[in-house]
Amino acid sequence: SYLLLVAGFFVCGFHVAFITTHLPAHIAVAAGHSHGGMDTAGPAVAAWALAFIGLFNIVGSYGSGVLGARHSKRRLLAGIYLSRAVVIALFITLPPTPTVVLVFAAAMGVLWLSTVPLTSGLVAVMFGTRNLGTLFGIVFLSHQVGAFLGVWLGGLAIEQTGSFMPVWWAGIVLAFVAAGLHWPIVERPAPSFAARAQTGS
Repeated sequence: SYLLLVAGFFVCGFHVAFITTHLPAHIAVAAGHSHGGMDTAGPAVAAWALAFIGLFNIVGSYGSGVLGARHSKRRLLAGIYLSRAVVIALFITLPPTPTVVLVFAAAMGVLWLSTVPLTSGLVAVMFGTRNLGTLFGIVFLSHQVGAFLGVWLGGLAIEQTGSFMPVWWAGIVLAFVAAGLHWPIVERPAPSFAARAQTGS
């Protein structure tokens, strides 16, 4: 279950870093091909989009922590990744108007780091809090590897194809993979830790 969590958090890093780094450039590319009011508003829309992500991230992160205390963390995580797939798919298939961009940013903001309280909470459930820093650090390393690939592949895609679309679609596929990885996670203490707790050692 811990290894599934490590693998799944890779996808979070991929999404977050790719969008943070390349969303403004994607909007600029879209503005150059748009007839929906983006031609002169591209830079302003990009700035507002990043602001919306940050603002709605507060809501999502707090809300996921509250929900994770009452409901299954693995199921919530699977739902978050499935929601990311839907939101990204709608964003890249709808006309690139300012309204679409800002609604996407708000939705992604809610889903942005809402994974973190749930992921760290699962680590605590499995292994307790004594070594939480180290064990969550390993999970977060996977996140950062995903972040590197998201940024690098985004740059490679725009350089080679003139579009970010290949990486957007890859992000959708990875979101489904992450949802599948989280679903079978066993949400209880790891056997050795459970036995240790019973003996009081």
